[in-house]
Amino acid sequence: MQRCRIPDHPPSPDQERGLDSPVNAEAQNKPRRRLNLALQGGGAHGAFTWGVLDRLFKESDLAIVGICGTSAGAMNAAVTAFGIAQGDFESARQALGLFWERTADISSRGLLQPTPLDRMLSPGNMDLSPFWLWYDAASRILSPYQLNPFGWNPLRVVLEEVVDFEFLRSTRAVELFLCATNVKTGRIKVFSHEELSVEAVLASACLPYLFQAVKVDGQYYWDGGFMGNPPIYPLIYGTDCDDVMIIQTNPINTQNVPKTAPEILNRMNELSFNSSLMREMRAINFVTRLVDEGLLQSDGYRRLNIHTIDAEEEMSLLRLSSKFNADRSFLSYLFDLGHERAARFIAKHGDKIGRESSTDIVTKFL
Repeated sequence: MQRCRIPDHPPSPDQERGLDSPVNAEAQNKPRRRLNLALQGGGAHGAFTWGVLDRLFKESDLAIVGICGTSAGAMNAAVTAFGIAQGDFESARQALGLFWERTADISSRGLLQPTPLDRMLSPGNMDLSPFWLWYDAASRILSPYQLNPFGWNPLRVVLEEVVDFEFLRSTRAVELFLCATNVKTGRIKVFSHEELSVEAVLASACLPYLFQAVKVDGQYYWDGGFMGNPPIYPLIYGTDCDDVMIIQTNPINTQNVPKTAPEILNRMNELSFNSSLMREMRAINFVTRLVDEGLLQSDGYRRLNIHTIDAEEEMSLLRLSSKFNADRSFLSYLFDLGHERAARFIAKHGDKIGRESSTDIVTKFL
């Protein structure tokens, strides 16, 4: 990973609209491919999404209309939206690079590190790390209110360094939606543009066995993955764009039946955090089929084009411990993997954006 910086000068009105850069100036000469982004959570696995976005943002004729994110996806979403609001895709790439570089810096000073044997056996698993083994056992007995009584979250520092939330709320370069779960009501909460704050991002990424519930406007929130990872409906009702790109970090399929306790816990986590997305995709497929068959008026219902980028085979080999591994080499591995998968998507399906789905919803989600 290379160190990056965010432009420190305020954007012009043209920059806020993404028009005042050589990349976007070139893009004005050809039809824009308008796209919404739906970003899954997954802890350190969010570096895969970083790699995907870095490659997508090299496409000069791409236009991002809206972004919806959950957990690590919410962090990527907020940083991306801020970068675009600062100038253009290049600013977004720099902002994302800075966010993940600072995350790796903080992690390098912590106790949670992969052992040499961990590094030999896997790109990112930390199943043999003494501190991981201690924390994994302790978190089953003690709550974060006992283990972390002051509610310290190192990612707050990183987010406040990288993103100016007051500036982000004052601009609307893209529509931004962050998903969290209301602890008391069990309902989904989608923080929209005027509600954006560092607390909203941390609420979306609040794993209940790791952090205390985050209080926002008198309500308490846990990780949004319980109710939407990520939800698609904010992009349907909050934008006029019919193409949605889902960047998946949680594998739907697995090659083997989990047998050890860590493997079972990891698979339970994947199933739980994928369930809401799969239900929503069933509904989207149902409405799309009715529209195509003429049973619903197309002027009252949207027909969506669904696109996905994932690395299921590689991600299925990564266990729960890897989601807490912010070691620089592992983040670089995930970044490169995401970059490669995005390049593969662009080469094979890039011309389908704005025209048709590149993902068969029935095969992938049903």
